[in-house]
Amino acid sequence: MKGAHSMKEKGEGYKWFVIGDINGFFGLMFDNITVLSFMAGILIGAFGFPAHIVYGKMIPGTAFGVLFGDLVYTWMAFELAKRTGRSNITAMPLGLDTPSTIGIAFVVLGPAFLDLKKTMPMEEAAVMTWYVGMATMVMIGIFKIIMSFCGSWVQKIVPQAGLLGSLAGIGCALIGFVPLVEIFELPLVGIISLGLILYTLVARIKLPRRIPGVFAAICIGTGLYHILGPMHLIGSGVYIPPIAVFHLGFPTPTLDFLKGFGFALKYLPIALPFAILTVVGGINVTESARVAGDDYNTRNILLTEAIATLLAGICGGVAQSTPYIGQPAYKGMGSRAGYTLLTGIFIGLGGILGYVPYIVELIPRAVLAPILIFVALDIMEQAFHACPVRHAPAVAFAYFPTIARLVSIQNSNVCQPENLQKMISTLDQAHPQVIPSVLVTTALGNGFILTAMLMAGFLAELIDRRLKRSAIYLFILALLSFFGIIHSSSPSGDMYAPWTLTGTAQMVPYQFASAYVILGLMLLALSFTKESREPYPGADEHSQSRDSDSDHDEHLVEKRAEHE
Repeated sequence: MKGAHSMKEKGEGYKWFVIGDINGFFGLMFDNITVLSFMAGILIGAFGFPAHIVYGKMIPGTAFGVLFGDLVYTWMAFELAKRTGRSNITAMPLGLDTPSTIGIAFVVLGPAFLDLKKTMPMEEAAVMTWYVGMATMVMIGIFKIIMSFCGSWVQKIVPQAGLLGSLAGIGCALIGFVPLVEIFELPLVGIISLGLILYTLVARIKLPRRIPGVFAAICIGTGLYHILGPMHLIGSGVYIPPIAVFHLGFPTPTLDFLKGFGFALKYLPIALPFAILTVVGGINVTESARVAGDDYNTRNILLTEAIATLLAGICGGVAQSTPYIGQPAYKGMGSRAGYTLLTGIFIGLGGILGYVPYIVELIPRAVLAPILIFVALDIMEQAFHACPVRHAPAVAFAYFPTIARLVSIQNSNVCQPENLQKMISTLDQAHPQVIPSVLVTTALGNGFILTAMLMAGFLAELIDRRLKRSAIYLFILALLSFFGIIHSSSPSGDMYAPWTLTGTAQMVPYQFASAYVILGLMLLALSFTKESREPYPGADEHSQSRDSDSDHDEHLVEKRAEHE
């Protein structure tokens, strides 16, 4: 006892760096590299964003947020070891949030850049878009700081089907489908890498000599790309040899984000739900770490990732950080605090010195895409497993707004959203009393995260026979859709006063909001009927089914351990 007490006082005896930290470092580092690669690919490849702005201004600040967060989480591990006298404390992993980074690139930064290009030169539009991204991160950071004190309240109010279902929809459409296209554009490279990821992470079959599956997939895929590429044998993609150019960039604090605030405000309905998801996810992750034996303070974990996001935004970052769900997995593989320290330093310095952008260019996205496929499958699987079985329809229901958003992106041909407006105007003139299906799809996709959360919440409460609560969700949907916060009839997703609109664009807010209100009133009336209070058919069987799945968390831990 005296020895343990001495360790608590002096912090001695904590084995903060062990062999397991090497494996943990490669896993956490490649996760962050993958997210940065797809963010850069979306902005540069899909929207024609100037590469030097992405690599020299956006990535350094974004990487600085990871550096700060991982350093603080490393310090927290030392403090927990000192307080408990234990030598096997594992630090909380922190990195870039995959759903929001890809989502914000697709539906905030890209569209903002295209809108700004209409009124200013490309270079100025790119810089202003950077300001918009910074402002978005600052707003998210401030919001998350506030939410860190009441995040558990949100978790209690909104059904899991709403929180996890909206995330699963993003996993399906944006994190899963988009990278799958990248894979099949370079089939000899992408499919082989995907097969190795599925073999080791999904099927959970070990490679000979316990070679890490992610490391093997990236090495083999990258090797094939650079061997077959010059021979034009990689498929539809064009081989681009990496150029050893290091984009130096220092994450200097600046108030330039204030210039983007006005433009960023219209994207709040998209950005804030991402923040809510990371807050709730942080609560869940901290609880999973507590179950695994490391009792971190939830509020400190949430405040750290919130401040990391805020600092990243002030220093030029455009992607939010979050604690990763795999803390028990890193603990299972023997990691301590060394892996977060190494990752933070590697990613942070890499953004400053420019070798992270070089790695992003060296490894083709078709090789990194399978990691996102695994993440997407994991997110979708978790949504169905973590929620009550009877809420499965609500989880699936939450997929549709994100799919609509993906279709609307395709409809706008990504780089020319004005084409969509012309199409809608033409149909408006031909059939003034009919809402065109392309406009309906656009409206359903605008504000898709918030829409998915509310729609899934509505259905989950309906399934649970809480009709009054279900009606409240419908009334919220009506209010938000009336002002274009969700279901905006503008192709760019703008909020508006509906009476200022004309033509079929005006029909959307009035018709959608009226429908939600009428259905809500119907549910309120039906809540007084005897039939509405009858239990869900087979409720006992569903409960037993959920009880039998109590080992799901252990299953996820094992999968994450294989992942890394």
